Amino acid sequence: MTQHRKQPHADYDNYADKAGLRQALVAEQRGLCCYCQSRIRATPENMKIEHWQCQARHPEGQLDFGNLLGACLGGHGRPEREQHCDTRKGNDDLCFSVCDLAHPIERQIKFLGDGRIQSDDDAIDTELNRVLNLNQSRLVRNRKAVLDAFKQRLGKGRLNAAQELRNWDGTQAGDLPAYAQVMVFWLGKKI
Repeated sequence: MTQHRKQPHADYDNYADKAGLRQALVAEQRGLCCYCQSRIRATPENMKIEHWQCQARHPEGQLDFGNLLGACLGGHGRPEREQHCDTRKGNDDLCFSVCDLAHPIERQIKFLGDGRIQSDDDAIDTELNRVLNLNQSRLVRNRKAVLDAFKQRLGKGRLNAAQELRNWDGTQAGDLPAYAQVMVFWLGKKI
């Protein structure tokens, strides 16, 4: 991408190695959508390349790797109420970045026992719901299912919370389990 940026009239649309870019984003994000944390694979049929700052208002960032994220298809082609993540976001801006290491968004988000996601910060909460639609019913059900499976194992006494956390927090190599941040949040509370 660096070489492409040096070319005259270089932009995202004429960047040729989108397959390589998808692979790099999926590897960096450990196989999870940047917003909902569902599983993504590095194919055009399974993911989108998201520009955190949209290309329409921020053309200078269209080839900036730090502005690019891997996102799920987010209900593309479905009614707006069923869309989420980048598909729902479109050209809207967010008041937070999922990649800002200085201000990790995870510290501002709570995962409730019923599968919903929320924030005590009104601006973030509004964007989670209205811009990204992360409390869309399928996503809520999926997060709840992950948490319920964990609670079931917990009830059977088969759980060492500190050891379990390493399966979800990125300590181990490879792809993370889908909806990993739900478990990081709940295990963090348990420990």
